[in-house]
Amino acid sequence: MSFASASDWRDVYVASAARGLSMAGDFLAATALALALQSAGYGGMAVAGLSLAATLPIVALSPLTGRLVDRVDSRTLLLVAGLVQAGVCLALAFVRHPVAIIGLVGLLACGLAVTQPAFAALLPAMVREDDLPKASAIGQTANMTGLLIGPALAGVLVGQFGVRLPLLLDAATYLAIVVASMFLRTRRGGVFSRPAGSGAAPAAWRLRRDPLLLAMVLAVAGVVAGVAGVNVIDVFFIRETLGASPTAYGLVAAAWTGGMLAGSWILARYANRWRDDGGLVMGMLVMLAGACVAVLIGSAVPAAYLLVPLWLVGGAFNGGENVLSNVFMARRVPEHARGQAFAALNGAVQGAALVGYLIGGLLLERFAPRPLVAAVALAGIAIVVIVAVPVARVVRRERAAEAAPAPLTPPILDLSRSTSGNSLR
Repeated sequence: MSFASASDWRDVYVASAARGLSMAGDFLAATALALALQSAGYGGMAVAGLSLAATLPIVALSPLTGRLVDRVDSRTLLLVAGLVQAGVCLALAFVRHPVAIIGLVGLLACGLAVTQPAFAALLPAMVREDDLPKASAIGQTANMTGLLIGPALAGVLVGQFGVRLPLLLDAATYLAIVVASMFLRTRRGGVFSRPAGSGAAPAAWRLRRDPLLLAMVLAVAGVVAGVAGVNVIDVFFIRETLGASPTAYGLVAAAWTGGMLAGSWILARYANRWRDDGGLVMGMLVMLAGACVAVLIGSAVPAAYLLVPLWLVGGAFNGGENVLSNVFMARRVPEHARGQAFAALNGAVQGAALVGYLIGGLLLERFAPRPLVAAVALAGIAIVVIVAVPVARVVRRERAAEAAPAPLTPPILDLSRSTSGNSLR
């Protein structure tokens, strides 16, 4: 697969800083809005509706935004999307009705449906293949720093100033994407994604043509569907069951993010040792299972502060899985189709999360938060065990195909064949 001939670390840091700032704003706003709805007396369905609005556009638009990212200059996309998102978030700071809030959050997510695959596809174009784990860890560090700051700051600001100030700050952070779009030297999309000297459009890419990649996407999405309900349940579990303050809730949420930060750097040191793509996929399943186990243990704690070490461990598994996922996707997918690939993964995962949010909101109307946290963690572990069997079967099949000796074919006949299975990735 195509990577940069030399790593452009300046672009890596510029893109990572922009994503980190906007991520901080996103989670500052998301936490503030969740606390505002909960404090105003709205139930689990209102919080679930907020999560659904932030997810549904990413799922619904992923087939379109993936192609858009591959066919339009990345600079243009990031510039326009950043400006639109800043305007939407500015409007969000001045509405109070939950229906209006949820609608504007949905519009904000339309921009994320573009910027997320755009940034993800840009990263492999900035660095050499061997530098991708480090570059991914730098990106994860910026994202996790934003996630670390956002929820904790939201707890403080909502408690002291209300919900408007966090939303105004979120609007300002989207301008970081606009600035980054003008400073990045690396560009892709359209003519920037075609091989040098090639005037023809590259061959179409399809996820279903790569069985191992398809198995990975389905496995990750299945686990997310099992555990995503925690994102709806945890504000009620921490605030009501454990009696924590808004500030404590923000700090507990930040602990998971801190763990992701550590896990991304730990795995960045070892990701290149997995030259076998099947090993990367199995490693991702182990990471997902570890995160679920941490949540399961957390469901039994008597006080919110005991969640901090457990969330650190769970987050470390989550961060490690993210690095392995980025490396795996970049290896398997040709450069001209990475926007579609990352959008497809994003859409599948967010779609699975949408199901989890809906189930979590419905169950909160009938059951207490503590047993629900335990139930969704157990569901995640069960899904990992179930999907590991077909994933292992695909891995064995691919390893056997790679180990098989190539048939001896006269050179004249070889001209009518494709180069290898790599052309389908």
